Amino acid sequence: MDKKKVIKEISVFQKNTITDYLGIKITDYGDNYICGEMPVDDRTKQPYGLLHGGASVVFAETLGSIGAGMNIDYKKKSVVGIEINASHLQSIKEGLVYGRAEPFRIGRTMQVWNINITDKKNNLICTSRLTLAVINQK
Repeated sequence: MDKKKVIKEISVFQKNTITDYLGIKITDYGDNYICGEMPVDDRTKQPYGLLHGGASVVFAETLGSIGAGMNIDYKKKSVVGIEINASHLQSIKEGLVYGRAEPFRIGRTMQVWNINITDKKNNLICTSRLTLAVINQK
């Protein structure tokens, strides 16, 4: 399938959600990764003017969840996050952050994804691990 078309479909699916509100965009994907970007602006900053750790977690969970969803039969199954952790390693005040999620394990009932968030100079801002359950659709 055409990558640009899939990325557009993901964007439409995310409309009117926290992902849309925070300005998170999917920029690329492949068999073993998904990438995106998120602005560091008034929507994603904490009161001291730095990227809010919670915004980084939303970004990480978004990338991991979309990546996980691309590895199931979404007509029969769904994925739901059951645990996420994040280590905030460096601060950033403006610009964009870039995320890359890669699967650690893709199983029949569980997936685990590692997500790294960097700045434009490839400095590691946050690293996260997301565990998702693969469930039957109701």
